[in-house]
Amino acid sequence: MSRRRRDDGADAAAISRASRVVTAQITVAAAAIVVLVVALSVAFITKQSEPSELLEKPAPGQTKIYVDANEMLVALIVVGVIAIALAGLMSWVIARRAVRPLGEALRIQRTFVADASHELRTPVAVVAARVELLGQEIEAGADTAENLAGLRDDVRVLGDVITDLLLTAAPPAEAEPDRPTSVAALTRATIADLRMIAHQRGITLSVIGDDDAQLERIQTRVPASTLRRCIVALVDNAIAHSPEGGSVEVALAPARDRGYFSLSVRDHGEGIVGIDPQRLFERFAHGDGAATDGTRSGFGIGLALVRDIADRYGGRIEVADTSAAGTTFTLTLPRA
Repeated sequence: MSRRRRDDGADAAAISRASRVVTAQITVAAAAIVVLVVALSVAFITKQSEPSELLEKPAPGQTKIYVDANEMLVALIVVGVIAIALAGLMSWVIARRAVRPLGEALRIQRTFVADASHELRTPVAVVAARVELLGQEIEAGADTAENLAGLRDDVRVLGDVITDLLLTAAPPAEAEPDRPTSVAALTRATIADLRMIAHQRGITLSVIGDDDAQLERIQTRVPASTLRRCIVALVDNAIAHSPEGGSVEVALAPARDRGYFSLSVRDHGEGIVGIDPQRLFERFAHGDGAATDGTRSGFGIGLALVRDIADRYGGRIEVADTSAAGTTFTLTLPRA
């Protein structure tokens, strides 16, 4: 069973349990009120059925109606039972409606925590690699200025990712206004940072077509931090599914529709096996071709986040090709 299904099942069980508890409490309170009303009615009828009351003559202008006490008691009990049953049913309906927003809030919370945890893994890994490299340079007495500047940029990127996650979770009115983003420049900068992670497994990262003058002019309204998250997720996924010593290529190109551009990421792993390629964009979905060295385990969130971002900005993500020679993911987004 997938992690998503386990969480959904736990949430559903918690909501159902809360509904039952609220229903039981309201039903007990309603039953107590009904029992009290019935008891008072029985006491009143019993009092009015005493011989002294029955033998009293009606006052002038007063009319007395005599009913069978046993039948009245039975009628009150039946009415009381029906009232308790209706109270229980209404309590269940109200309780379900009352706890539904809590269930939705719990789902949103789980989603945000999972997204934030996944999105911060790679930037934190880049910072850790940079710090390790700085330590080596300090021990060797080398110049650390370049790596210190790189560390400052990595920390800024980490802050941008956090800001972008918060803006994604915020209401639309609070969203950051779109500003044109240079796709080629951002891609080069992102790949430069990810090379530090790829180097740990001997994987070569390269950008194809980033020196094309036509591609240099491509801009998009997708915020830079959001587009960076997409590139990081796709490249991180490619690294995780590449053999040690392999390579990953990132290619930029104008899309067939002139209002769009495409960014393709290709690995040279074993291809997608054990799952329908389209299901890879579901949360917590996994194929069977991940790296097995235990260093780059995935959680099945990255591709789902890329799909969410593509949908939000009117683009798309697809598996362009997959075979035993590798897999290519292509992200298509609108140009500015």
